[in-house]
Amino acid sequence: MQQILVLAKKEFRSYFDSPVAYVVITLFLLIAGWQFATGMFLNNTADLRGLFGIIKFILLFFIPALSMRLISEEKRLGTIELLMTLPIKDWQLVLGKFLSAYLLVVITLLLTLIHYFSINALGEPDFGAAMGGYIGLFLVVGVYLTIGTFTSSLTQNQIVAFIVSFVIIFFFYVLDKIIFFFPGFVANLLEFLSIDYHYNNMARGVIDSRDVFYLLSLMFLFLFLTVQSLESRKWK
Repeated sequence: MQQILVLAKKEFRSYFDSPVAYVVITLFLLIAGWQFATGMFLNNTADLRGLFGIIKFILLFFIPALSMRLISEEKRLGTIELLMTLPIKDWQLVLGKFLSAYLLVVITLLLTLIHYFSINALGEPDFGAAMGGYIGLFLVVGVYLTIGTFTSSLTQNQIVAFIVSFVIIFFFYVLDKIIFFFPGFVANLLEFLSIDYHYNNMARGVIDSRDVFYLLSLMFLFLFLTVQSLESRKWK
């Protein structure tokens, strides 16, 4: 565990050693805040549904862009082999990389709480829905980041990692929006596999263990696949 935390801390600091973290956080907050404020005043509503909808859309691009360099950069520079010589296992390396990016995104999301306090001064937002929405976002971000970490482990080309990550994330995002084209059983299956379907359940303020379990399962699956991807170099 100590190796994971040391690596995560080092990676997290590296975001702030360059303009990356500042640019990413600023752009995210500006886009989300501007879109949210515009929609709130046009619709004259005091809730966070508009904000969550915008954030979900931004994350489709934001997470692949943030995660595309996690492992592919190490491969491109050849430092992945150096890391492998350290007393650290593949799964510890993967978790360390994942946690550093996850912490950065969680901090960014927490900064959007300013919008909750703003509308709280204007009306009476649903606290349960807001809490469920944020818990759901934290879980969805975790899934998206594990997908991005996995695709980053497949190639040393960051653009390829970004595109493949976006395609996989978009696939899981859009599944519950195409169910009308399929018969009952298939439609139910696609809806259950959709990440957005489980998120929307939580955003209504009801935390169902089935939603949480599914999203955690996806996170575990893609972390496992990432470790297998790294270990595959030993088979060559």
